[in-house]
Amino acid sequence: MQDCIFCKIVEGSIPSNKVYEDDQVLAFLDIRPVSKGHTLVIPKKHSQDLLDTDDETLQHLLLAAKKVSRAVVKATGAQGFNLGVNNGKDSGQEVMHLHFHIIPRYVNDGLSPWPHRESDPTALSELAKNIKQAF
Repeated sequence: MQDCIFCKIVEGSIPSNKVYEDDQVLAFLDIRPVSKGHTLVIPKKHSQDLLDTDDETLQHLLLAAKKVSRAVVKATGAQGFNLGVNNGKDSGQEVMHLHFHIIPRYVNDGLSPWPHRESDPTALSELAKNIKQAF
C-alpha cells in the first residue's frame, strides 16, 4: 500500500531498527516506545488488521511474535511482557497495517494494567448469548 509507513519500512524506503526478519514477517523497535525494548511485529504483506489477515499469515505472525518476545525479554532483562494488537481507530490503532506490540514490563515501570470493572451477571449472560449467535 503506497502511503502505509509500515509497507515503506518493509520495502526499505524508511529506515528502522530491525530486530528480526524472515520471508513473511518483520520486527523492529517502536520509535515511540511505551517501555525499553517495545517492539512491533508486522506481516510484510499489507493487511489492515487482525480480521483482514488470512489464517496462514496470522499463524506465522504469532509464532514470530513468540520468538521475538523471547529475545526481547532476554536482551532487556524484563520480568514479563504484554503482547497486544489494536484493531481499528477506536481501539487506538494508529497505523492501519496489522502489528503486534511486544511491551516489556519491569518492576515498578509505572505502566497501568487494564482496569477491571464490576459486571452484572445477567448482562454477561445476555452478551455471551449474543456472541455465540454471531458465529
